[in-house]
Amino acid sequence: MAAALIQAVDDRQPHLLRLPAQQGSASALEEVRYALGSRHIRAGTVVLEAGRWPLRLPELRQLQGLLTPLQLDLIRVAGDHPETLVAAAALGLEIDPGTPQTIAAPAPAVVASDLLVHRGTLRSGDHLQAEGSVLLLGDVNPGARISAAGNVLVWGRLRGIAHAGVAGDRKARIVALQLRPLQLRIADMVARGPEGLPPPGLAEQALLVDGEIRIDPAAPDFSG
Repeated sequence: MAAALIQAVDDRQPHLLRLPAQQGSASALEEVRYALGSRHIRAGTVVLEAGRWPLRLPELRQLQGLLTPLQLDLIRVAGDHPETLVAAAALGLEIDPGTPQTIAAPAPAVVASDLLVHRGTLRSGDHLQAEGSVLLLGDVNPGARISAAGNVLVWGRLRGIAHAGVAGDRKARIVALQLRPLQLRIADMVARGPEGLPPPGLAEQALLVDGEIRIDPAAPDFSG
């Protein structure tokens, strides 16, 4: 099955660009070129359904380059591959890690040693807590909280409140693809998040240095 572009019924809805369920001999960009060249497309926004395709930062930028001349704006990427979600979030795009899950449905949370893995965006009023470290595959929206006795790792945008080292671990860190929280806490130290957006492709980490919370660049490798 080839890639397909499903056009929106009106200007208020985004077009849907869907990659094949199974990867074949064609690359993702070749698939997209085929889908875009098949018919006239009305200008508008686009949601990419990447499925299991691993799309890195250069590939997503090239894909945006195919859309721009057609007055198509990629706004969101849905997919199951972590590498694709990392690249999309690094470009400032909305991400949808598979079927959205919230804290009210704890089934997606999986404990691997002392790491709690949770798929889905935390929305206002949600609070995700972990006895060890926590890895969130999604965003932390304003009004949501995420806290852990160990590290807080967000494979997405952190715009709510994050607290690492809640039991007093001053070596804990907070890492996110877009680290712009309302408030940061590491152990007993508190700081406000930075203003402005980070450069595309740059993850950031917050850690304690000389008794103060400092924000540094961090490679998007959240092994904890």
